[in-house]
Amino acid sequence: MSDDLKNRGPQDRARVNTSEAWELKYWTKEFGVTEQQLKDAVKAVGPMVTDVRKKLGQ
Repeated sequence: MSDDLKNRGPQDRARVNTSEAWELKYWTKEFGVTEQQLKDAVKAVGPMVTDVRKKLGQ
């Protein structure tokens, strides 16, 4: 199954994927943080959106 480029959000909206450039761009915009801040948060708490959101103080 190929990626649907018309769907601008991640397929699994419960997880933050920092290995895909387009998802990294999506999540940095969603959280209003830099790429490095996002990567650091994911490294610290894992990929779950709820955990990352808490880590970033949102």
